[in-house]
Amino acid sequence: MKYLLTWLGYCFSALLIVNLLIAEQCFAGALYTSFPEKIYPEEKYVFYSHGLIVEGDNLMPVDKRWGVYDFIAVRKALTDPQYNLISYHRPENTVADEFAEQLATDVRKLIMAGVKPENITLLGFSRGGEITLLASDKLRLDKINTILLAVCGGFVKGHQEYKAYGNVYSIYETSDFAGSCQFLKDRNNNIHSFQETSISTGKEHGAFYRPLAEWVVPVKAWLEQ
Repeated sequence: MKYLLTWLGYCFSALLIVNLLIAEQCFAGALYTSFPEKIYPEEKYVFYSHGLIVEGDNLMPVDKRWGVYDFIAVRKALTDPQYNLISYHRPENTVADEFAEQLATDVRKLIMAGVKPENITLLGFSRGGEITLLASDKLRLDKINTILLAVCGGFVKGHQEYKAYGNVYSIYETSDFAGSCQFLKDRNNNIHSFQETSISTGKEHGAFYRPLAEWVVPVKAWLEQ
């Protein structure tokens, strides 16, 4: 009986160690609202940048035309076991170029910690998409991934000096003022690959205010490629 108990104790200890080792490797799927303290080089990281209306103290602001921007639900919908989601809540009156520099700095930190550029994605909607584009232009990495949601309106068209790099995926709503990003590809030889999807919900810019399947599903499908 004594030897049996000893053997069972060894087995329990070994099982506990294995479980701890597995847990140590299973951090993908986390949601970070600030830059993570520990980086896992073999995992993927996605930065989501919200629209202008969310800047400030309110996580669920209301637009008179498009309704509630449910930032909480959007972040929840974008989390996935395949990657870690980093999504900051920007303060009011954020300077786009300064915040883009912060994003670029965070990407550099990931790379310095061993994360491959192809495992990093910058994802942004509207004003957040403009910031995403600015960050991509600052980084100028051939293998980084960039997802632009309803971004290509007047600001992007009027600033031809800003260029996207790496693998670019665009989604736009056909009833929205922000249309196709094809011109980004046409004016930029630094884009490694370009794909685009149009959705037609009739909700204009507000289509991206909530986690509608029409755009969340293709975003996740593209990230899994």
